[in-house]
Amino acid sequence: MINKKYEKYAFAIVMSAIMSFIMSFVVTFINLGFIDDFFIKWIEAWIKAFIIAVPIISVVVPLVRKIVSKIIKG
Repeated sequence: MINKKYEKYAFAIVMSAIMSFIMSFVVTFINLGFIDDFFIKWIEAWIKAFIIAVPIISVVVPLVRKIVSKIIKG
C-alpha cells in the first residue's frame, strides 16, 4: 500500500488516468468515428492527455476544493 503522505499524488494520477481515458475516447470518436485504426489513435491520444492531465489535476484540485468550500454552507 501507498503511504498516506502520498495521497494527493496518488489521487492526481488515478483521476488523471480515468478522466483522460474517458475524454480521449469520446473526443477521438467524435473526430474520427470508428475507423480501422481507432484503437491505436485513441491510445495515442490517451497517453498524451494523461501526461498533460497529471500536473493540471495536481494544481486544479486544491483550487477547486477552496472554491467549493467557499460556496457550500457549513
